[in-house]
Amino acid sequence: MPLDILTFGEALMEIMRTGIDQPLDAPGPFEGPYPSGAPFIFTVAAARLGVASGCVGCVGDDAFGRFFLQQLRDDGVETGCVSVLPGYSTGVAFISYRNDGSRDFVFHMRHAAAGQLAPDRLDPTLMDGLKLLHITGSSLSMHDDALALGIKMLKIAQDAGIKVSFDPNIRPQLIAIEGAREAYAPFVAAADVILTTPEEAQMLTDTRTLDEAVGALIGADLHRIIVTHAGKHGCGVYTAQGATQYPSYVIDEIDPTGAGDCFDAGFLVRWLEGAAPTDALRFANACGALAVTARGPMAGAKKRAEVEAFLQERT
Repeated sequence: MPLDILTFGEALMEIMRTGIDQPLDAPGPFEGPYPSGAPFIFTVAAARLGVASGCVGCVGDDAFGRFFLQQLRDDGVETGCVSVLPGYSTGVAFISYRNDGSRDFVFHMRHAAAGQLAPDRLDPTLMDGLKLLHITGSSLSMHDDALALGIKMLKIAQDAGIKVSFDPNIRPQLIAIEGAREAYAPFVAAADVILTTPEEAQMLTDTRTLDEAVGALIGADLHRIIVTHAGKHGCGVYTAQGATQYPSYVIDEIDPTGAGDCFDAGFLVRWLEGAAPTDALRFANACGALAVTARGPMAGAKKRAEVEAFLQERT
């Protein structure tokens, strides 16, 4: 059966500090490991919403890799996209949270299995009948081979008339903003939907306000959709015809990692089903809110019935 959504990128196990303001450059407790990596969080979230999803990636032939693959199988994600590489360890991300909501990362990717992505890792038949190619900037930023894989997938999508979505997901630990603007340019130009934080939109376009950034991203494309998410500050959807904003839901936050990826999945799943952008935004807002209610980056990704029940309670 053809996939509905395909992406690619970093397959990581996440190990996190247990509390706030515990820096990574000092001794202290951690918890985990948790299956992670932005494109895989997104893929699992889409699968739990009932969409056939896959992510091209690599794991090591080790305990972390087996744990990672079992999580994908449990969620019904296509695992034929994931290569198991003997001789490489599964990638790891160490993460700490600051009191202001920001995060710090240490990545083990380039010399791990996650860092071995390249154009020849793609089976082009995975894109036969595909509805949407979703690309994240963090995946493009790993190294030149990963960027080349993204460009290859983008060309196949464009030639086949497959819809494209893009999340800049800028990671300063991986790429400087000037390099991101250059590397991401083909994906920004090709995207039907761009999903971003307001800060990333402004960094990507080198503008001072969100309105200026949205204008630059929409450009002359009257059909492009720009979606923003800003955690507790709400979300918005922008087109050439107008804009709609929603406040965030008031909810007890346990772990914010992965909320943006779950938000992306919620919007794109509903948009692919034909929902109006404002309706897709409302659904995505709920997916993002629910994502912070459990410990672990994939733990808060909910099934469709749970999201719909959450929305019904708050109507």
